[in-house]
Amino acid sequence: MLIIAPSILSSDFYDLGKDCEDVLKCGADWIHFDVMDGHLVPNISFGVPILESLSKKIDAFYDVHLMITDPLFYVDSFAKAGADMITFHIESESDPYMTIEEIKSRGLKVGMTLKPGTDIKHLIPFVEMIDMVLIMTVEPGFGGQSFMGDMLPKISAIRKHADSLGMKDFLIQVDGGIDENTAKLVVKEGANVLVAGSYVFKYEDRKIPINKLRSAETDL
Repeated sequence: MLIIAPSILSSDFYDLGKDCEDVLKCGADWIHFDVMDGHLVPNISFGVPILESLSKKIDAFYDVHLMITDPLFYVDSFAKAGADMITFHIESESDPYMTIEEIKSRGLKVGMTLKPGTDIKHLIPFVEMIDMVLIMTVEPGFGGQSFMGDMLPKISAIRKHADSLGMKDFLIQVDGGIDENTAKLVVKEGANVLVAGSYVFKYEDRKIPINKLRSAETDL
């Protein structure tokens, strides 16, 4: 089943809680929570206090993408704040094996990701140890960028490798420039978790984009 995870980086921060409740009511499965430190990526977003405030009031699966230099140091804080999954970058300074184990020790799901310029071969060895790979189809750091079609082979490479290991339900998330058209492209290559920010939040009725994204699975 296709999982739809709106990125609240594109929401109206004045109405952040209201926007989270709205997309969930309109059929979203997860809340995608982008954390940026201004070092690993050239932007600063929100952090632990915001996640804690949301998770106390809104029951949801919080999919936390740490675009930060030292994710290992912050695992405990985000776990206590309400994260259900933590995804970190292979380009970060934290030891990947220690980071995976620390996230698992908190009872959370583990995701790993990489920037568009990083070869997918660097993530292949970790697939057996984690729950999800996130393929970035834009340069991480800002919402509203155009979809990078040359990232599609990364999706198929991870799907083929996971299948070869018998991991048929392995999660492959795609984030960046996702709309009703690009969703079909990534799902065809094996993606099953779609992150969409500006595409979802530009609609007054969020059921419309969420339903369009979900139809990418049935339109194949």
